Amino acid sequence: MPNTISAVDANELGRIAARAADVLDPVVVRGLAADLPVVQAAGRGDQEMLQYLAGHARDIEVTALHAPPEICGKFGYNDGLTSFNFSKRTTGFRRFISELIAHGGPDGAVAIQGIRAHEAAPQFAAENAIACAPAGGEYRLWLGTRAEVAIHCDPAPNIAYVAAGKRRFTLFAPEEIGNLYLGPFDPVPNGTQISLADPLAPDDVRFPRFRAALGRARVADLEPGDSIFIPTGWYHHVEALSPVNLLVNYWWQGASQGPSPWDALMHGFMALRGLSAAEKRVWQAMFAHYIFEENGDPAAHIPPQSRGILASPTPQMIAAMRKSILQSLGGPRS
Repeated sequence: MPNTISAVDANELGRIAARAADVLDPVVVRGLAADLPVVQAAGRGDQEMLQYLAGHARDIEVTALHAPPEICGKFGYNDGLTSFNFSKRTTGFRRFISELIAHGGPDGAVAIQGIRAHEAAPQFAAENAIACAPAGGEYRLWLGTRAEVAIHCDPAPNIAYVAAGKRRFTLFAPEEIGNLYLGPFDPVPNGTQISLADPLAPDDVRFPRFRAALGRARVADLEPGDSIFIPTGWYHHVEALSPVNLLVNYWWQGASQGPSPWDALMHGFMALRGLSAAEKRVWQAMFAHYIFEENGDPAAHIPPQSRGILASPTPQMIAAMRKSILQSLGGPRS
């Protein structure tokens, strides 16, 4: 029996979104977007929804993905992990919609993923916004036929609603990273690492730890109008289950706190991975203590006026750290 995701109402989702940086668990809101025009159009049939979308579409350039029939809609890698098992072609957004209207897409699976709604269909974005979305983000559109998006995570909190078709989300907590068998950093299909393990066909020989992660996964089946909130860093596998599917999602970021943690990870590849086991032990303890504060506030015993970088870094401190890092990387020293 799959672990289900807790359901909340729209008011609670608004409160959750307002403090997204501190939220640890995903939630579902049934019917959040049910009254939006695109969902209403989808209720009258795929053709109605596509005609509605086409009426708002600009003919901007988009990248369409096409997976041949033998891939069964599973967008991912080829056997050697040197490239992908699907092809890409440049087309117009309105043309892509017209092809779905006329033919339902080519054999196999076809999709456009994550296109900016304010560029592709600005009036659509305005008419189909959700009231509880925090300011400062952007809507994106995921349109296509029956397909499967491999396990991945996003660098921002995410509210997504199903506008047409049905989708199944299978979510994994950030701590499952060691059990998900993520692929290479380059190439990546759509800007982020994906898992090589498939929840629909687990391979216990190749990916023995994945079965445990799958047992702890949380699953939500969403109908048109239903929505899901996915906290930053939660891994998710998404199945588009209908012949035509449209997902609208909203990503946003909080106020910038300085350099990206992703940049720190990239620096870590260069600075830490080559260390000896003894050195890694030292720096693992150092990060656990000072960065992740596993022993509590590392500066609690120091008077506030003397905490320096252990307190909230000032702009001057951040500038000095940035200069030091650039010098360590061989950057400009002035």
